[in-house]
Amino acid sequence: MTRRHAIFAALAFALLALGLFAARRLAFDWHALGAELRSVSVLHLALGCVCIYAGFFVRALRWSVLMGPAPGRSVQSLIAPQFIGFSAVALFGRLADLTRPYLIARRTATPIAAQVAIYSVERIFDLAAAAIIFSTTLLFAPRDLPHHSTYAHAGAVSLAGTTLLAAFALLLRFAGKPIAGLARRALTPLSAALAETVPERILDFQQGLTTLRSVSAFAGSLALSLLLWLGIAEAYVQSAHALPATPQLAGITFTQAMLPMATSMGGSLLQLPILGWFTQIGLLAAALHEVFAVPAEAATACGAIILFITTLCIVPAGALAAKLSGTSLRVSEAAVTAAVAE
Repeated sequence: MTRRHAIFAALAFALLALGLFAARRLAFDWHALGAELRSVSVLHLALGCVCIYAGFFVRALRWSVLMGPAPGRSVQSLIAPQFIGFSAVALFGRLADLTRPYLIARRTATPIAAQVAIYSVERIFDLAAAAIIFSTTLLFAPRDLPHHSTYAHAGAVSLAGTTLLAAFALLLRFAGKPIAGLARRALTPLSAALAETVPERILDFQQGLTTLRSVSAFAGSLALSLLLWLGIAEAYVQSAHALPATPQLAGITFTQAMLPMATSMGGSLLQLPILGWFTQIGLLAAALHEVFAVPAEAATACGAIILFITTLCIVPAGALAAKLSGTSLRVSEAAVTAAVAE
C-alpha cells in the first residue's frame, strides 16, 4: 500500500467512524434502513440504470459531433472510452475524468490536448443543458410547491454560471490568440515556464472550440445534451420511486427531483476515491431529509440508490470494456501525466 492509498484509507475509516458515532447519537435505526433497502423496486432500479446507460451512448454521439467527420472514425469507437472513463471516475475520483479524452486521443490518433479541449466544451454543454432543464422546469412548477424559492435560487445560479461560461468560451473562440499573448506577457515576470504553458493551453482550448464549425453542429450538440440530461433527471425520479414504502419518495415529481440532482452535481465536483461515495450519500440524505421531510433511514437508502444508479452501475460495463480493449481502469494516472506533458 502506497502512502497516498494509506492516507485515503485513513480518511475513509475516520469518516465511517464519525458517521457511525453520529448515527448512534441521532438514534439512527439500522433495521429501518435494512427494511427500506429490502423493499427496493427492481423495476424502477432497472429503469434508472437504463436511463444512465442510454446517456453514455448519447455522450459518444455528442463527442463525435464535436470532433467532426473524419475517415475511419465512428461513434461505436467512442462508446468504450465513455464506459471506461466514467468507471474510472467512480472508482478513483474526479481527476480520472481525463481518462476519456486520453483514451479517445489514443483510439483516434489525435492530440490529447485537442480532446481535452473537446472535453471542456462538453462540460459547458452539460452545464447549459442542466441549467435549461432547471429553469424550464421551474417555469411550470406550481407556486405552492414546497421550498419553491430554493428551486428558483438554484435555477438562477445555474443560469448565471452557464452564461459566464458561455461568454468565456465565446471570448476564447474568437480572441484566443490575443488572450494567449496577454497571458504570456503577464506571466513572464512570474515564471518563464508558466508563460509558455498557459498560452499553449489557451490556444489548445481555442482549437477545441473550433470543432463547432456550423450552426447545425452547435444545435446538434445542444439537443443531444438536453436529451442526455433529461435522461439523467429521470434516473433521479426512478431512484426515488424505487422506495415505494416511503410516500415522500414514491410520489416525488420531476420538478422535485431537480434538488437532489443539483445536490449530487455539486457534491461530485471534488469527488474523492471511495470516500466520495459516503459524502455523496450523506449530502443527498441531508437534502431529502431537510427539504422533503423524508425519514433519515429512507433518505439514506435513497442516497445509496442514487449513487448506485448514477455512478456505480457503469463499473461492470467499464471493467468489461477495459478488458476487451486491453486497457486498465487505472489508465487515469497515465491520462493525467499525458495531459500535463502536452
